[in-house]
Formats: sequence, structure tokens, C-alpha cells
Amino acid sequence: MQIAVDTDKCCAAGQCVLAAPEVFDQRDEDGIVVVLNATPPADQHAAVEEAAQICPAAAITLT
Repeated sequence: MQIAVDTDKCCAAGQCVLAAPEVFDQRDEDGIVVVLNATPPADQHAAVEEAAQICPAAAITLT
């Protein structure tokens, strides 16, 4: 799994951080998503897929 985010689309809702805190964080200054691990291990895939699905801005892409 490879994670890409479009920071221009991110609306800083923080849903991804709640779903997968080991993989996503937010910048302190504006809350925009930060990917901590763009190639997470298999045991985190379900959480990452949930994060992508619930992102209100559809800013997370998985390949």
C-alpha cells in the first residue's frame, strides 16, 4: 500500500488522525494532514483504508 495526500484538498478535519494515528498527523499551524508513514505495514491497512474513506475532502489516495 502506498499513501498519497493532496494537501490542497485537505480541510483539516482530522478524521484520518483519529482513524490511523500511527500513519497520519496534522501540522500544528493549520491542521493540514501529514503522512508519517507512506508505506504502512499490513496490520495498519484497514485503519488507513477507513481514514481514506471517511476523509470529508477525499484528499487521501491509496494505491
